[in-house]
Amino acid sequence: MAKNVLESSKVSKPVGIMSQGVKASGGHLIFASGQVSRDINGQTVGVGDIKAQTRQVLENLKAVLEEGGATMDDVVKVTVFVTDVAEQFAQIHEVRSEYWKDGYPASTLVEISALANPELLIEIEALAVIP
Repeated sequence: MAKNVLESSKVSKPVGIMSQGVKASGGHLIFASGQVSRDINGQTVGVGDIKAQTRQVLENLKAVLEEGGATMDDVVKVTVFVTDVAEQFAQIHEVRSEYWKDGYPASTLVEISALANPELLIEIEALAVIP
């Protein structure tokens, strides 16, 4: 799969671990459902800790992608749902930088009033493209 990060000089640079856009050609699509910070037993990891929850969410996402033959580097788009953007943004992106070093996916961040369980602070869904 060819994955090219798009950067337009007509748009401000992204703030955080994301690209303005990603062009992907060829390959198969993997749509990963929104992942939350539940462990294999369904228990919430990192109650009250956005960094721990973000790390668990990304580990869960990584596991789903691996099932389809993809890696985090194959992710072209993520949608991130959080309960408090102002308080959580920097910490979320600190953890995201552990999973994406460059060639960042396109990203949308949405603040919501709540997730399915009040212990959950973040949910991330992803789209990946593989050969």
